Amino acid sequence: MARRFERSRRGVTATFDDDERALLSGLLTEVSQLLDDGTTPSEDPLEAMVGTGGSTTPPSDPAVARLLPQAAKDDPDAAREFRRLTERGLRQRKRDGLERARATLERPGPLVLDAEEQHAWLVALTDVRLVLAERLGLRTDDDADAVLAEVAESSPEDPRVWMASVYDFLTWLQETLVAALSKQLPRG
Repeated sequence: MARRFERSRRGVTATFDDDERALLSGLLTEVSQLLDDGTTPSEDPLEAMVGTGGSTTPPSDPAVARLLPQAAKDDPDAAREFRRLTERGLRQRKRDGLERARATLERPGPLVLDAEEQHAWLVALTDVRLVLAERLGLRTDDDADAVLAEVAESSPEDPRVWMASVYDFLTWLQETLVAALSKQLPRG
């Protein structure tokens, strides 16, 4: 059973059993795949280096659109230009972070995360939770209450029950990571 993220002298640590590692690894991989738009890197060296030259239209998948939101809702031209200049690089940074977090799960024993891995986990958990939240229809506290009521009355075989449980687990996990990152190292 998962043990919370905690700060120790070795760094931020957590313990997961094999099933939890497989679940987390699978979720991180799935979200990374969602962010893969299938485009090839630009031939322009500057565009390739800074990650510009991407699409100007928002993603059609609402979950991906939630990960890559519109920058300027009242100015469609500015939003398209901002997306063209930033989306490719943002997609790649998110995918790199998801992969960095996933790779830590392959190490034996408890996770011991360095500063870059801690940041990768924090962002990766946010991204996975955003995708699940979109799939569950969670946008407000009222939505959360409605989903809780719905899954409480649903059959355990209902996929929404599983998604809500995973979302709850990831929320707890992220809260423990934030708490660990907020603590000072023990003295002495």
